[in-house]
Amino acid sequence: MSEKDENITNNEDIIENSQENESHKSSSDKKNQKRWYIVHTYSGYENKVKSNLEKRIEYMNMADKIFRVEVPQKTITQIKSGKKQEKEEKIFPGYVLVEMIMDEDSWYVVRHTAGVTKFVGSAKKPIPAKDSEIKKIIHRSTTQTQKVEMDVKVGEKVRIISGPFAEFVGDITEVYPDKAKLRAMVSIFGRETPVELEYKQIQKL
Repeated sequence: MSEKDENITNNEDIIENSQENESHKSSSDKKNQKRWYIVHTYSGYENKVKSNLEKRIEYMNMADKIFRVEVPQKTITQIKSGKKQEKEEKIFPGYVLVEMIMDEDSWYVVRHTAGVTKFVGSAKKPIPAKDSEIKKIIHRSTTQTQKVEMDVKVGEKVRIISGPFAEFVGDITEVYPDKAKLRAMVSIFGRETPVELEYKQIQKL
């Protein structure tokens, strides 16, 4: 299984675990109860669904039944050619969180929003997510430590452009994306010496 497939499987497991069986509650308990539901969308349409749904909520006067629409994301810092670029990456690709009071009207508004394929749960009975799980997902989204992606890998040659080893050429032996650092073997006076460098100190050859 590839890393991508494993991540998708893990996300699906988390989403499945976030559901709970509400059958023990009476219909009177469920009525007018604000809960979080998970909506499946076409891949890559998560933000579009959020925008479309928010417009429909306003246009169809459903703000008293549909309260929040969230697409959990985390910040990714990419370092290419010594330059930092930040982008948002979705934590659960293909899913959108909706806080709402479930009834026929609110179900219709969400289900028939462009890009939405289904609610998580059975076709006729969406299952609300556990509040504790939703809080973890949203907390993870707002406090996620930045993930750093560097466009270098072990085995590549780089030129050191600053610091005491400037102008030396080395072979990368280790990469530490979380610290934006790497380790390289540099030949100094004919002897291979390990040197720890910051990404901004090197230039790919």
